[in-house]
Amino acid sequence: MEPNSVLTEVILTSSRESLGNINLDWTPQPGNYIDLKGKTYAVLERHHRYQLKEGRYCLHKIAIYVQSAKRPDEKTLVNGRWVIGDASCSYNALSEIVRCAVNPVGPCKGCKYFQNYNNGSLDDKS
Repeated sequence: MEPNSVLTEVILTSSRESLGNINLDWTPQPGNYIDLKGKTYAVLERHHRYQLKEGRYCLHKIAIYVQSAKRPDEKTLVNGRWVIGDASCSYNALSEIVRCAVNPVGPCKGCKYFQNYNNGSLDDKS
């Protein structure tokens, strides 16, 4: 095991089936994507598992609950985190998991509902 890696169990959300254990040198957050055995999964939940050692609880492993997903083609960096879609649209959910309510599957480009949010005012794209 690598010095800064954490044992991570990957669990399929729908069936609670364990897809296996991997060592990660980063902490997966909900909304992140992970590739495992040639497939891409979206992280939906993360749970920490602790173990009592020498009178103290220590992080033993992480369990992440995932679902099969395709990496989004459109994403925007907002305050240090990636969100799905064009964050300049007033309908964007600013989420790593959901794009928006009016066009959740996208794409944002060419969307008839697109409204540019600029300094607190809404401007139509057209």
